Formats: sequence, structure tokens, C-alpha cells
Amino acid sequence: MSLLHDTFLKAKSENRAVLIAYLPAGFPTIEGSIKIIKEMLESGVDIIEIGVPYSDPLMDGPVIQQAVDISLHNKTGIKDVMHVVKEVSMLGKPVLTMSYWSPIEKWGIEKFAQQMTHAGGIGVITPDLPPDESQAWITQTDKNNIDRVFVVAPSSTEERLSLVTKNVTGFVYAASLMGVTGTRTEVSNRAEELVARIRKHTTLPVAVGLGVSTTQQVKEVAQFADGVIVGSAFVRIILEQADLSKSIAAIGQLCKDFARVLRKN
Repeated sequence: MSLLHDTFLKAKSENRAVLIAYLPAGFPTIEGSIKIIKEMLESGVDIIEIGVPYSDPLMDGPVIQQAVDISLHNKTGIKDVMHVVKEVSMLGKPVLTMSYWSPIEKWGIEKFAQQMTHAGGIGVITPDLPPDESQAWITQTDKNNIDRVFVVAPSSTEERLSLVTKNVTGFVYAASLMGVTGTRTEVSNRAEELVARIRKHTTLPVAVGLGVSTTQQVKEVAQFADGVIVGSAFVRIILEQADLSKSIAAIGQLCKDFARVLRKN
């Protein structure tokens, strides 16, 4: 049983969903991202996803792309990502990275898994890695006790859901809609349907992301999912604030607002 699973079980015992936050490492600066993530984890966020900056982000909408561009401009590399992981993991909450496959492959699959463990990270989300092409990744994550998280979409067939869930060890990332990340006026009704379909294949936790950005949407998703993933809403606040201290204060308040609505009816 990993810290990730313990976190989901604790939330379940409290009759609530977990709050998962995403932020790219190195945004707005490397040290700034550490301060913001620490504030998130101290203000109601249960699990953090630290984004590995990548120049060709297939799933990222314009808001997160802008943040990633700033990270890349700051020359944030995987060593810097691991530095951020190490610093924020000291708070004792689950720290994951979210990375497209190319940076992991270029860095070295074994090296990436080892460095995550050494830094205190416990899981990796790989949105563009097909489970049927991930044997090397499965081998190294098993060896280094790193939880794997794969992404499924509303278009995923039952066969695909079965394949993905058999290779997940952390939680299943359910994309609430087809397309890229970003804020939406409402959560797709296909999200609840997708979660129900996933549950037929696994007893692992299911977290919903993509397009979840308001308190009302977080409350809605918390009713049917084990976890709620928010990214763009946090990034937007940082982009709108020129002052880091103001960003930290605003993000801390938003985390608290989200945390208050996670309880299941």
C-alpha cells in the first residue's frame, strides 16, 4: 500500500474526494513553483502533480501551454523538476510528476524512475504512453516502487479500458472530455459515465481532470469520482498576478474553497 493509496483511503473514510492540483515545475520560477506548491499542500490539496515542461504538449490548452513556455524559458530541466519534487515531498503528501513520454525516454527510463524515488516522488502520470508499449516503463516503475497513472478518455473502448486499468498501480486518470486542458463553463456529462465504465474494470481510485476549474465543478465531480484534478485554474491566477506573494495568497484561498466542497452528499 503506497502513500497515494493511503490518501485515497483516508479521504474515503471521511466521505470526500481527494483534491489533486497540477503545476508545471519552474513556473513562474523554479523557487516560485516550490513556494506555490507548498502553499497548495498546506491549504487543502491532498496530492500534487508536478508538470515536466515539454515543448510539444499534446494535451495542454493555451493557459498551461503559456505556463510551460515560461518554465522552458527559465531553462527548467528534469534535474530542476527533481529538485522541486524533493523540496515539496518533505511535507509528507503524495508527490507525482506528469510527463509526456519523450522527456522520460530521452533522460533515460531507468534514471527517471530512480531519480523520482530518490527525490521522494511516488508516482508518474504519462498521458501519451500507450500501456501496450510500456513494458520498459512498467519494469522500472515496479523496480523503484513508483505508481503508474495512465489516462483514459470518453472515447476509450471497453477493451482499452481493460488494458489500461490492468497496468495502472496508482489511480486511473479519467479525462472528462476529448480535447485539451483548460477551463470550461461546465463539466461534460460524459465524465460520470466514463467513471462508471472504469469502475467495471478496476477497484483502483478514479480521478477526473481536464476542464475542472470552478468550485461548483469541483463539487459536482466529487460526487462521483474518487479524486478531482485542477490545473488551469491555478495557472491562470499566477499568470494574472505580477507579484508572487499575491499569487500564493490567491492560490491558497482557492485551494481552501475547493477543499470545502469535496464532501460527498
